[in-house]
Amino acid sequence: MEKIYIFGHKNPDTDSVTASIALSYLKNQLGLSTTPRVLGDVNNETKFVLQYWKVKEPKYLNDVRLQIKDIAYLKDFHMNGKYSIMDGLNYMNENLVSTLPIVDNYNKFTGLVAMKDIAKSQIMGDINKLCTSYENIIKCLAAEKILKFEEEIKGNLLVATYRSTTFIENVKLKTDNILIVGDRHSVIEYAIASKVKMIILTNNSEIKEHHIKQAKMNGVNIIRSPYDTFKTSRQIGLANYLDNISFLDSVISFQEEEDLKDFVDFASKTKYSNYPILNKNNECLGILRLSDVNDKKRKQVILVDHNEPLQSVDGLEEADIIEIVDHHKIGTIGTSTPINFRAMTVGSSNTIIYMLYKENHVEIPSHIAGLMLSGIISDTLLFKSPTTTNTDIETVIELAKIANIDYEKYGMEMLKAGASLKGKTKEEVLYMDFKNFTIDNDKIGVAQIFITNIEEIMNEKNEYVNLINSVAEHNDYKLVALFATDIITNGSYMFYNDNAEDILDNAFAIRDIKQGYYLEDVVSRKKQIIPNIINVLEKK
Repeated sequence: MEKIYIFGHKNPDTDSVTASIALSYLKNQLGLSTTPRVLGDVNNETKFVLQYWKVKEPKYLNDVRLQIKDIAYLKDFHMNGKYSIMDGLNYMNENLVSTLPIVDNYNKFTGLVAMKDIAKSQIMGDINKLCTSYENIIKCLAAEKILKFEEEIKGNLLVATYRSTTFIENVKLKTDNILIVGDRHSVIEYAIASKVKMIILTNNSEIKEHHIKQAKMNGVNIIRSPYDTFKTSRQIGLANYLDNISFLDSVISFQEEEDLKDFVDFASKTKYSNYPILNKNNECLGILRLSDVNDKKRKQVILVDHNEPLQSVDGLEEADIIEIVDHHKIGTIGTSTPINFRAMTVGSSNTIIYMLYKENHVEIPSHIAGLMLSGIISDTLLFKSPTTTNTDIETVIELAKIANIDYEKYGMEMLKAGASLKGKTKEEVLYMDFKNFTIDNDKIGVAQIFITNIEEIMNEKNEYVNLINSVAEHNDYKLVALFATDIITNGSYMFYNDNAEDILDNAFAIRDIKQGYYLEDVVSRKKQIIPNIINVLEKK
């Protein structure tokens, strides 16, 4: 059963990561199969939280584009090269497929056999050669074992079509001959004396007991088929190993993880009908027919802490969104079917998820409670943010009881852990929590970081501004801004691209705007920063 992915926005913060984990736990308790994921590197604050509560960091999710593994292709369709051509032909007919991947004993892909290759081998191939197993011959000719000395039978086919005396006088038998013969006892005796590789008796012919004894002494393999000599000689070639006619040159294969779109684009150029599907170890997983492409199963996802396509995972349009839990404004995201959409005007996605636990009567483990209160504290800045509601405060108080923790002391320690910029490049600082928005076709990017010492930024202010200008210019942003929010003074310092000065001047009613301008009591990107910028851009 494919798991449902639950994840927050790109540039994950503590609320989005902890909400993904908490919601995944809840859904699994309710009978779904889900797994939390992240869309980028987690920040220092989130690392502190996960380590404190001894929870593993969710795995990274690159995209949710349709992959070959999402197609109902013919899985486990392949055959060991030591099976017979007849086995392969029957297998292809049963599955209505004209091409068969060939594998070795370790399931490694070794080649391909198509029906046209079988026809070619039977019509134009060396029909006198046989290289196969004793058991393949038995199966192919519906034969019974008389004597067996070798697992593998390799030699030259010969049919006793002359009179017995003519055959004995004119045909020189060799030890690699595989003789097809009826009830010609003198020929059989001659073949045994010549120590041929194998004798194939047709028409259920009898063999004398003393001939069997002699064959035992000479190591001659003997089988008996109910088929007549004509059918036996015509069918014996199908007993050959598939390996004898398989080919590897010019074979085009794909891996399960490859994008479906890339496969379709390539297949439309090559015009082949069937393609082997392999894993990274070159093991064959099956075969994909072009007709299978329409039978696809889109990945199912649940979004938390966002509902804007630009903030979400790559390839979201190729997935099925089955639910959204968010506390931001409703964006432009769309779905093809009705879904559960839980959006509330609270300070954190975790506050909503707490309500979901209560509504579904699911007990909250202490470590999950710790994660959830961490997300709420992070997004509300320990209740200093104007986005904070009484519901958020009440939720943290209840979760702190479950987690058995002093949330104020813990919360300050957590926020300070996230405020350190030590060891980070300027690019890493800018993109720690960088969100994209589109407003009337204008693209803006707003980053927010939390600090305790603004001098870390001010000492290198020019370098930060140059980076911001470069990002705006090379990515066609109308505005790029970095808000450094001081968790001690409860305000934000503003850095921006030069061309956006008038926008921010009007947004915050500033007379003498400058880089690093301090906005007192401005700490919420969602409630205080983005709405002001939107108002200015929508009036232009």
